[in-house]
Amino acid sequence: MSRRSWYVVGVLTVAYTFSYIDRSVLGLMVGPIRAELGISDTQFSLLQGFAFAIFYTLLGIPIAWLADRASRRNIISAGIAVWSLMTALCGLARTFGAMFAARVGVGVGEAALSPAAYSMIADLFPREKLGRALGIYSSGVFIGIGLSFILVGKLIGMLDTVTLPVLGELTPWRLTLIILGVPGLAIAALCFTFREPKRLGVSTGGVPLSDVGAFFGKNASLYVLHFVAFSMLTLLFNAVMAWFGEYLIRIHEMSRGDAGWYIGLIVTFFGGFGIICGGLHADYLKRRGDNGGAIRSSLLAASIVLPLGAGATLMPSGELSLLLLAPLLFFSSWVFAPATTALQLFSPPNMRAQFSAVYLFVVNLTGIGFGGTAVALITDFVFHDDGMLHYSIAITAALSGTLSLLLLWRLLSIYRRGMDERERQIAAESAS
Repeated sequence: MSRRSWYVVGVLTVAYTFSYIDRSVLGLMVGPIRAELGISDTQFSLLQGFAFAIFYTLLGIPIAWLADRASRRNIISAGIAVWSLMTALCGLARTFGAMFAARVGVGVGEAALSPAAYSMIADLFPREKLGRALGIYSSGVFIGIGLSFILVGKLIGMLDTVTLPVLGELTPWRLTLIILGVPGLAIAALCFTFREPKRLGVSTGGVPLSDVGAFFGKNASLYVLHFVAFSMLTLLFNAVMAWFGEYLIRIHEMSRGDAGWYIGLIVTFFGGFGIICGGLHADYLKRRGDNGGAIRSSLLAASIVLPLGAGATLMPSGELSLLLLAPLLFFSSWVFAPATTALQLFSPPNMRAQFSAVYLFVVNLTGIGFGGTAVALITDFVFHDDGMLHYSIAITAALSGTLSLLLLWRLLSIYRRGMDERERQIAAESAS
């Protein structure tokens, strides 16, 4: 481990931050986009979640297969360039279909980042320090979401509609998308300032897919429980974050700028700090000899997330809801560093990117793809009332949070046994 390793983590964290700025950018734009495109809550949720998630999840696995064989740095750089350009193109879309296609493009670009980044970071740090490195990288999720709310709230409030040759009339929300998309191109170039790390203990040719499938089959219950449990927590998180800004605006009549500022600060500080604490806690339990520590850490945090997620939008005032949002985001972010740490510690080095991609496929297709849409469907087709948004969020959070707790409790003993066996194998390989 060296300064070079931390520099790579720093650049990747900046990239991850920008990825979440671009994927979360629509959170405060519900009203303007619905009005200009003439769409419903459900259609908006498809732009925000499903359009992004569909190819983000599907392409993650083949890109990860490539990342286990080719330059991870180059794959990451190309992905950043693609999603940045597509974010800017979202601002030029004039129809629901065109914007849906552009959001698909954002997902295509972002599919290149995390599987390759997880694999790269795992080759740069010893196992007992991997949690903190992944925690710092993963903090980009919450820094990016927080900055997205703050920047969108400020930009929409200060920008005026302009008319440009060829591009036509650009309203504030359109200009905001263009402004936030373009800087990612500089981050794509910055990736070329670090070297591709050596893959530890493996050849550069990767392993056959049949070997990956065989390892998965041997450990199917562990992987399935892991993927589904964390997908439920991701669904809860996305259900809250996709609609919390609109909830404050629609139910408590808070201004768009104020909602963005308060949510942005809470997400950035409590979310970013929470995910780092989760990584440190997983490392602490690992050092104490608890091979199930990563899952145990997540289970602890999830038990706190459930009541907070179910109650945050049922408060009588926006101020009280924001007060509950702080611990909700701290503990919901906590779970994600142990989740990725558990996966990287258990998976063989030459399969990490591919298993990371499958993990991201499941959690993002369910969490990002359907978290926001689940809330919108309840609002549109159960309550038939935009004013019942807060109840839709609470119901979605309660159901997904309960499922995650049950699954993590079942996973804990299975994962601990699996890690005990993996540690014995690693020790035997090192001795031979």
